[in-house]
Amino acid sequence: MTAEVRMLLRTRDSAFRTGDREALRKTRAKLSRAIREAKRAHAQRIHGHFKDTGDTRRMWEGIQAITNYKKTSPSCDSDAILPDALNDFYARFEAQNNVAAEKSIPPQNDQVLCLTAADVRRTLRGVNPRKAAGPDNIPGRVLRECADQLADVLTYIFNISLSCAMVPTCFKTTTIIPVPKKPTVSTTTFVYRSNRSTDDAISTTLHLALTHLDKKGSYVRMLFIDFSSAFNTIVPQHLIGKLSLLGLNTSLCKWILDFLTGRPQSVRIGSSTSNTTTLSTGAPQGSVLSPLLFTLLTHDCAAMHSSNHIIKFADDTTMVGLINKDNESAYREEESKARSLPACHNGSSVEIIKNIKFLGVHIVENLTWTLNTSSITKRAQQRLYFLRKLREAHLPSPILTTFYRGTVESILSSCIITWFGNCTAFDHKTLQRIVRTAEKIIWVSLPSITNIYITRCIRKASNIVKDPTHPSHELFTLLPSGRRLKTFGLGVEWRK
Repeated sequence: MTAEVRMLLRTRDSAFRTGDREALRKTRAKLSRAIREAKRAHAQRIHGHFKDTGDTRRMWEGIQAITNYKKTSPSCDSDAILPDALNDFYARFEAQNNVAAEKSIPPQNDQVLCLTAADVRRTLRGVNPRKAAGPDNIPGRVLRECADQLADVLTYIFNISLSCAMVPTCFKTTTIIPVPKKPTVSTTTFVYRSNRSTDDAISTTLHLALTHLDKKGSYVRMLFIDFSSAFNTIVPQHLIGKLSLLGLNTSLCKWILDFLTGRPQSVRIGSSTSNTTTLSTGAPQGSVLSPLLFTLLTHDCAAMHSSNHIIKFADDTTMVGLINKDNESAYREEESKARSLPACHNGSSVEIIKNIKFLGVHIVENLTWTLNTSSITKRAQQRLYFLRKLREAHLPSPILTTFYRGTVESILSSCIITWFGNCTAFDHKTLQRIVRTAEKIIWVSLPSITNIYITRCIRKASNIVKDPTHPSHELFTLLPSGRRLKTFGLGVEWRK
């Protein structure tokens, strides 16, 4: 509804009331042309959102325009007390930290990390302009567009910070905006590393369990640990000790220690902002260093017994106990050690459950996949609604296909190599039914769910073979021909 259409509607109604037939006829003709033009302009505007298939933000804006989606502001915006309460909650580990941060004196031959203007310029040019500005309110677009002008100045500031092992307070000030949610590093760490993903963590866990269950008189226990506010529990002095053992020089360790201590933090919800709290425990929220520092802090978390295995993915940790002849002593010893960690347990007994959502995949105690398939199907069907709306907007098939692959197929194929091979025929048909429904909406042929599974498996196997550090690399062995690999009794073509 444009301003011109509204004006012509009023003119038409006025001519109708006055009985002027000639004016009414002309106005109706003009109104029809204006409506056609408005529809054409609206269609072009909607199509403009989907011209660049790589711009997901524009695509979602187009979907919101088509579906008339409107954001609703959180109901807690008016609560002025909530920001202070949340800030106290995030800072609750500060009172438990009684280890003072002490900077050691670097040796004379210690080499200080030095950045070049080219490094800083390249980083600035890679800033995402759509990311929210920090407490300094400098938009990312300014940093990216002015990379050439800012590179030398920022390089000078950064190098002074590194040489003095001090981080200016304004650089480590944190403003947290809570997002409400719905109710030699170990080779078993599967996050923040190349060629590692949730697929690897889940498949490694299941492989350990399934191969052990082939033995007579054996069973498996799994302890799933989710650290509470994992990044907030980092004790800087303990972290620095481990970083020194890993070979980081003293100057860089001092800089990290200064970065983690004396950090002003506040919480903002809507227009309400909490009081500022100074923290010397944990790592800043939203910092790219926080996940890496937590991974380095927990890199030496390993099982004490060979029958137990620890699988780590960020703050999600799983202990797999391979038990023979009802002897659980080794597993119980590891479990009691894990329960003593204050960040992962509150002292109550461990709950025994029938199923759990592990890294996005539903695992049931009998290792069937119907529950996981049902969950995936439900989510995919919800996304088909948006696909139908795009078809009603007369978007071309290539754009609909791109949307399908990004929003529906991505759900159907999530961690598919870990569960699809053991699904029942009924589960296969249920998933394929989603693909057929999408084909009818888009009017093009789409890859079947089985073909997606085979393609992903071949790609994953190829990546594992090329990576000697991958925990599953030893499962692949060359046949005498030297051209094919043998794993689980299957021949896979080996390409050099």
